[in-house]
Amino acid sequence: MGRGDALELTVPGPAGERAVRVSNPDKVYFPERGITKRQIVEYYLAVSEPLLRVLAQRPVTLKRFVDGVSGQAFYAKRVPRGAPAWVDSVEITFPSGRTAREVCPTEPAVLAWAANLGTFDFHPWPVRRPYLDHPDELRVDLDPQPGTGFADAVVVAGVLREVLSEAGLVGYPKTSGGRGIHVAVRIRPQWSFVQVRRAVIALAREVARRIPRRATVSWWKEERGERVFLDFNQAARDRTIASAWSVRGTPRATVSMPVQWGDLRDV
Repeated sequence: MGRGDALELTVPGPAGERAVRVSNPDKVYFPERGITKRQIVEYYLAVSEPLLRVLAQRPVTLKRFVDGVSGQAFYAKRVPRGAPAWVDSVEITFPSGRTAREVCPTEPAVLAWAANLGTFDFHPWPVRRPYLDHPDELRVDLDPQPGTGFADAVVVAGVLREVLSEAGLVGYPKTSGGRGIHVAVRIRPQWSFVQVRRAVIALAREVARRIPRRATVSWWKEERGERVFLDFNQAARDRTIASAWSVRGTPRATVSMPVQWGDLRDV
């Protein structure tokens, strides 16, 4: 596994140019496709504009694979030690009441810096500064269970879209990077995490009521059968979903991608 000498990239941004060091740039992160650390860093710089729109002003948990996709991943819920002074952060509160400072990406150099640390997925909270206790996104995670796949999630997503429309809400879908679909609904930041969670549960139950043979909200896995689980567990204060444009920790280095409703069947 070749590694090579460290690189220093000059990354432009709103505050001027930043120097970002990339250690072991030739380290292979995805053996099946031969994708290196340097390529992941370059990818995140290439998609920095749309990705930063997604992450703007949000606390972000970094899912890090320091040994590549073949190694053990972990979630960095605090700003890693040694972070440059220009890596912005924001204090978040966990359900336990404990607090931590979490990365708040504001410029392309932060994405390159995080990728150098082995970050594949960026997991933003559904809140933005200064309303850190009031979500501005309601998120629904459609998770195909064994025996089902992406096509089944597309069917369930279509019913979810109908339910949202009837409630006067607009959902924005994206692929999960696996077999599932994530749908985000923009809301005013005036409700609590608990209230938003209840809304997600209500929406999920209505979808399951309409298509009980295709969708489920059953908590216990053994009760879900070959159906798509509307995972309301993700609608909690400290639970996050990989952002659009995030590289997922799959052997083929799939990416979570935003998609139009009409194009879902063609993905």
